[in-house]
Amino acid sequence: MDIFQAIALAVLQGLTEFLPISSSAHLILLPVIAGWEDQGLAFDVAVHVGTLTAVVVYYRKDLAQIICAWLGSLVGKGFNDEAKLAWYVGLGTIPVGLVGISLSDAMQEALRSPLIIAAATIVFALLLWWAEKRAKEQRDKITLLDAVMVGLFQAIALIPGTSRSGITITAGLLLGLKREFAAKFSFLLSIPVIALAGSLKALELYQSDIVVSWNFMFIGAAVSAIVAYLSIAWFLRLLNKIGMMPFVWYRLILGVILIGVFAGQA
Repeated sequence: MDIFQAIALAVLQGLTEFLPISSSAHLILLPVIAGWEDQGLAFDVAVHVGTLTAVVVYYRKDLAQIICAWLGSLVGKGFNDEAKLAWYVGLGTIPVGLVGISLSDAMQEALRSPLIIAAATIVFALLLWWAEKRAKEQRDKITLLDAVMVGLFQAIALIPGTSRSGITITAGLLLGLKREFAAKFSFLLSIPVIALAGSLKALELYQSDIVVSWNFMFIGAAVSAIVAYLSIAWFLRLLNKIGMMPFVWYRLILGVILIGVFAGQA
């Protein structure tokens, strides 16, 4: 890896982690298209640390209130909206954790096929389009059923090309949540998911004999954090102005291009 590749991948991770266009798909496909060697496990850990830092910093005030309310609920101080939100984030994380643990290495590798990524990109773009068209946007509070359903949808995002943020926002819209709140819950859900994924990757890294280039790790974490922070703010500002359709069209075009590029290689 050189400095250009490190910055390009970090920018891509930071930009796509919280947009409904699938960061995993882009990180898998860019090295393939550019003819680069795989960036490796250590760099994946670094850019995940960056995006985790971004969402924690962006929602730092909300997180402080949510954590305090959750701790209060543990000692009998009741369940206000913030305490419920904390429990619902935990509940919504369970399905993706269970599915992720159950997937074998062979299955995970098979799912990284460019054609599977292309198919997922198109199929879940169409589902997002359908959710956008029928969205009623009636509520800005989440229920137990909402948390379960969004959590189940999130587990589907283990298929590269699905987009974790895209599928969870899709679920929120289908359940009647307002766009901005659906996005907020999606981003809060990302915190334990990214933390768990990053921890597992870090454990794999610790148990391996990989030589770590710390300069590239720092660059990757810093760049992905800055870009992710800016992309969250930008995306939330645009949501109520333009909706989800530009991302739907991007995904459809990307999916068709991927099929055209990789179909002959299957």
